[in-house]
Amino acid sequence: MAESVPDLAEWHPDLAECAADSWLSTFLLDFPHGMIGLLQGLFGRPADLFYQKREECMKKKILLTLGGIIVVLVAAVGGYAWYMLHSVQSTAGKMYETAGGSGNHAAISEKKPISILMMGVDERANDRGRSDTLIVMTLNPKTKTMQMISIPRDTRTEIVGRGTMDKINAAYAYGGIKMAQDTVQQFIGGTKPDFYIKINMEGMSALVDAVGGVTVYNKLDWHDEGYYQKGYHYARGTITLDTGAKAMGYIRMRHLDPQGDFGRNQRQRDVINAIVKKMSGVSSISHFSDILSALGNNVKTNMNYDDMKNIALNYRDARQHSIDYEVKGQGRMINGIYYLVVGNAEKQRVKDMVEQQLTN
Repeated sequence: MAESVPDLAEWHPDLAECAADSWLSTFLLDFPHGMIGLLQGLFGRPADLFYQKREECMKKKILLTLGGIIVVLVAAVGGYAWYMLHSVQSTAGKMYETAGGSGNHAAISEKKPISILMMGVDERANDRGRSDTLIVMTLNPKTKTMQMISIPRDTRTEIVGRGTMDKINAAYAYGGIKMAQDTVQQFIGGTKPDFYIKINMEGMSALVDAVGGVTVYNKLDWHDEGYYQKGYHYARGTITLDTGAKAMGYIRMRHLDPQGDFGRNQRQRDVINAIVKKMSGVSSISHFSDILSALGNNVKTNMNYDDMKNIALNYRDARQHSIDYEVKGQGRMINGIYYLVVGNAEKQRVKDMVEQQLTN
């Protein structure tokens, strides 16, 4: 039973309940002003009482309508949130593996500084490929610092497990993630990475497509040698890489770059940063699904879903201070093969940089 309105009930019992006169309220909204005057004369009460009652009932109807809309929206958002959560958990499960060890999950739970070995590999059918990109990343939530140390792929070092001297990127080709991780661990002075993330370079192409392209600043002016489209002009300045294929052509060029592998690594980092920036603004469910698909198909890591969630919540401030460093050395030809030879002083510098971030 709806709440009675005393004044209106005294005037006319048929209008005592707002619920009962819902059709009348609608009718009165369209009623000519002259008819209101006629009703006033018939019932002997001021017409503004009808307006007052109409307004009260309309307010109640509007509230009920808005309430219904809110309920529907909450249900829709809840369903969308559940779908997103389920999709993220499913993708995390697809990426998870322990080929390089189980990982230091306790460090993340305790919000301690962590180290992550990031490997970019160029895998193809029936070919494991080599880790052409090696980055030792440290995240320190206390100092709010993220440090990335790039190790050039031509760096000459001992391949742990084989006992031979070779380019550091050969470790992955010989023994997969485990050998690559052990070799990097020795090279940086013995610090074992807490986690690893392996990214197939084709995945970067898929990610660029998933976010709808990226914008970067190109320091050089060149025409493509065939990595993307022979003769394509990569102009100096701010350019848009609107497809994954175009982005990969931008990344892979090195013969026309005076800095060679160093320049290539810098362009790769620029594209990665542009992808991350673009991903942070993604709101479309279709883009979100494409991103998850690209990650699930091209990324492997020993971080589980809880690790990723805790990093997102507890380590996000680490991006406030970013340190970007590339290992330095001298290029030499040894037995007809080009290597980057890194001196002991530089190795010590890298060792100190990693340890400092993990102990502060």
